[in-house]
Amino acid sequence: MSYPGTKGQKGPSDSVKILGEISGSVGNFGTVLPILLGAALVSEVDLGAALLFTGIWYIVMGIYYGIPISVEPMKAIGAIAIAGELTCGEIAASGLILGAALLVLGAGKGIGRLQGLIPEGVVRGVQLGLALILIKTSAGLMIQDPIFSSVAIGVFLIFLLAKSWRSLPDVSILVVFAIGVGYGLITRGVPDIQPISMGILPLPDPATFIWAGWHLVLPQIPLTLTNASVAAALTAEDLYKRRIEPDRLCITMGVMNLASVPFGGFPLCHGSGGIAAHHRFGARTRISMAIGGSVLIIIALFFAAPESLSLLPIGLFGALLLFVGLELGRCGLRTDQPLLVSAIALLVLFTNPAAAFAAGFLLALARDRWAVKIGRGG
Repeated sequence: MSYPGTKGQKGPSDSVKILGEISGSVGNFGTVLPILLGAALVSEVDLGAALLFTGIWYIVMGIYYGIPISVEPMKAIGAIAIAGELTCGEIAASGLILGAALLVLGAGKGIGRLQGLIPEGVVRGVQLGLALILIKTSAGLMIQDPIFSSVAIGVFLIFLLAKSWRSLPDVSILVVFAIGVGYGLITRGVPDIQPISMGILPLPDPATFIWAGWHLVLPQIPLTLTNASVAAALTAEDLYKRRIEPDRLCITMGVMNLASVPFGGFPLCHGSGGIAAHHRFGARTRISMAIGGSVLIIIALFFAAPESLSLLPIGLFGALLLFVGLELGRCGLRTDQPLLVSAIALLVLFTNPAAAFAAGFLLALARDRWAVKIGRGG
């Protein structure tokens, strides 16, 4: 098992590496589980099918990319599903539209053509802005459950200090999940085993496709094109030293959705925050994706009832999102254009990634033209 950037150096022992892979395998569960659970509780989302396909794609994408690449629900669609009680047809229609659009865009090298026009500072700003959103979201969750949030943060900090002093593996997330599950079992009892049941969904009618395109696809696609393709590719290169073309990410997102949404899968994407989450908790190879995917598949097959996942205290997810946000923010700060990055990050926080991306692009373009004009004048 080789780790990027460790050639010629004395690396950690095999046992430490495996512990890191196990810990990192669930690093992005703080994003995956709340969205799918929330959507299943209030909308017509089949939690078993959603978890099953997410787990399958965890394993497949790990094999395909060779690094811990994130597989997670599309956040905008997830948020709207939780707030708007969507039907399975509306969710399926949005996934099919996005799957086809991303596949065509990636195959046609559309992102690659645009990427050369996009300043890196704009992408870094989106990264930092998404980090701020994660931190803001984590604060809201932690306020709801301050006791468990404090316990979880304490565990994370203890392991962080132990790792710096003694070079111990950071398995804090495993400890936190163990405490959370134990607390849930004690307070709510053992959940019933509920085998998964799924089938092919009926094809949505044209009116449903139109509604989904306007209400779900339009809010989601700017976030997908920024965070799930360009920013995700940059984060993978930052953390894993692996160059992945954004168009390649678009293709795999298209394939994931076209292959799983017709069977009840939730619309899926990659994401810079998810990549940062896996890395933050020790994932370095495709092994972590196989482990995380297997866990999700087991939950899907035998514990598909939403009550099972509701055993976990909400404070657990809040503390987890806090540290994931800090890791992603660290990537966003790798810039020599702090003013531009900060401005875009604040726009992401107070508006949305699409508006911030457009504003940042125009701002960078105006700045470059002004610099050229000044240079000619000199």
